[in-house]
Amino acid sequence: MEGRKRRCAWAFALLLALLLALLAANLSIGSVRVGADELRDALRARGAVETLGRVVWTLRLPRLLAAALLGGALAVSGFLLQTFFANPIAGPFVLGISSGAKLTVALMLIAALACGRTPGSAAMIGAAFCGSMLAMGFILLVSARVRNLSLLVVCGVMVGYICNAVTELVVTFADDANIVNLHNWSMGSFSGVRWSNVRVIAWVTLAGTALSFLLSKPMSAYQLGEGYAQNMGVNLRRFRLELILLSSVLSACVTAFAGPISFVGVAAPHLMKSLFRTAKPIVMIPACFLGGAAFCLLCDLLARTLFAPTELSISSVTAVFGAPIVIWMLLKRKAA
Repeated sequence: MEGRKRRCAWAFALLLALLLALLAANLSIGSVRVGADELRDALRARGAVETLGRVVWTLRLPRLLAAALLGGALAVSGFLLQTFFANPIAGPFVLGISSGAKLTVALMLIAALACGRTPGSAAMIGAAFCGSMLAMGFILLVSARVRNLSLLVVCGVMVGYICNAVTELVVTFADDANIVNLHNWSMGSFSGVRWSNVRVIAWVTLAGTALSFLLSKPMSAYQLGEGYAQNMGVNLRRFRLELILLSSVLSACVTAFAGPISFVGVAAPHLMKSLFRTAKPIVMIPACFLGGAAFCLLCDLLARTLFAPTELSISSVTAVFGAPIVIWMLLKRKAA
């Protein structure tokens, strides 16, 4: 027991150190290099570094905070879905939930822009949540009729393909002035995030993660089987509804502000399980949040800098790192 606690403490310390290092790297590295002294002065908003201050405060700081918060939310959402379906490759992107959110947000954006209006953060999250729930509803119907987990994942992938195809069709026929922004968003990106967006993102993701953490005890019982959970006094219908709503809200917030981001919701929880050597929700939820934040910060840094000034979509980079992790996990599961 003491050894396990010590391992968890070291793992959290490692995650925090990695997260701080990535935060500093994201602030310093880019088209404009910012040294340690300049970064310190820019954060203090001194007049001598007015230009650097704008770069740091207006462009980089909101973006890295959004990447960290949304990456953490996506990893927690993936862990909730894996617990709900008892499926190691369940995740918002794999099950088509992110694609459903992407479709409804795209439709809402095009309709609003055609009327000369700019939708607010609440409208974006609301539209994404509706799309998430529609996709989730379909997956739940399939899961009620079919117990084969592989078929469930295939159905989720098909839902994703359908939603992506419709979204591309909608974007193609959008007004010319809006196509570029919609296309960049539909591929996944943390660029263009403002401080007003960060405040909304922080409220939604931190509240959703905190509520998920409060469900740690019933989640631990649920992991041991439905019968055991019922014997422990867990109201299964209410518990499942809470898991669905929390995972949908978290993934909807990510899609609303950054577009669909692939593989983070699947890969990050498995990396954390390997690091901590436990699946206990009371450990995994904060670990997934920190791990997902670090994962997205690293991928966003690479997306911005690898082929600068050309910026890659965040999903392209997360897929390069996340897909091999999923393949490795499947091979390991098959061997076991």
